[in-house]
Amino acid sequence: MFEDDGCVWCARWDAEVAPDYAESPQGQIAPLRRLDLRRDPLPDDLELKSRVRYTPTFVLVDDNREVGRIMGYPGKDIFWTQLDDLIARIEPDENRPSLTTAAAAPYQAGV
Repeated sequence: MFEDDGCVWCARWDAEVAPDYAESPQGQIAPLRRLDLRRDPLPDDLELKSRVRYTPTFVLVDDNREVGRIMGYPGKDIFWTQLDDLIARIEPDENRPSLTTAAAAPYQAGV
């Protein structure tokens, strides 16, 4: 999640989605990493398709490469639908849960 201090849509996402995100099936598959758009440097190992210009922007990454993004916060229900659509683009991997398996049992990342 690319965010910015004073972003009212980021605050709305924090109030409406963030409390449930980490424990959700989607959060188990795509753990949230927050970056301040103006202050945090882009990690060297992260390949984005284009520069992030707006907050909030949610970028789904697989193997350090962008799968897709949600620009802005369209509201709770639409956000979850858009996120499910992005997650469906990730190549299957037997070591990562799907939305179905993540919903059935929380994902425990190995050390």
